Amino acid sequence: MTTIDLGGFAAKFATDSDPWRTLSNHDEAIKRQAILHALGPGPLGRVLELASGNGSNSAAISPRALRLDATEGTAEGTRLTAQAVARYPRARASQLALPAPFPRPVYDAIVVAELLYYLSPRDMARVAADVAAALRPGGRLVLAHHRIDFYDFAQHARGIHLRFLQRTGRSWTVRRVRALRRWEVVVATCR
Repeated sequence: MTTIDLGGFAAKFATDSDPWRTLSNHDEAIKRQAILHALGPGPLGRVLELASGNGSNSAAISPRALRLDATEGTAEGTRLTAQAVARYPRARASQLALPAPFPRPVYDAIVVAELLYYLSPRDMARVAADVAAALRPGGRLVLAHHRIDFYDFAQHARGIHLRFLQRTGRSWTVRRVRALRRWEVVVATCR
């Protein structure tokens, strides 16, 4: 595998605002609905989204959140996310290259979609510890990732959710929300 870095993601967003067709692909719409189902109907309090990409999930989460911090590692993606959530006054897009401190110390829900296998194992462990520290007791952690490998991953997709949860150092109750051959969405709450 040849790992993509932030520069590679920036180049993708600079040439195409929807390089993975997250706004038009039917399968992506099904995944987004599974993420929303995992979050629950709302209203949600403070929600953190890591690696928001072009904001396709951010725009769907925003109406349910009293406060959404949608973070993205690239300036190009942050700009696209800001456009996607512009009509929601309680949603904010900010640039955050992980691992790094989150915008707020505590969240009621955290969404991590299509990110973990792009991180090195060491960086993923740091993000896992940060997520564990920032998610309030009883909060929801939503994980949505592919189950198959792509050429630009830093880690294999198989078992990525379990590896991430183990690195948090916490004990979780995990429920699979939706799984297809290519991807899976789970929701975890700390026990």
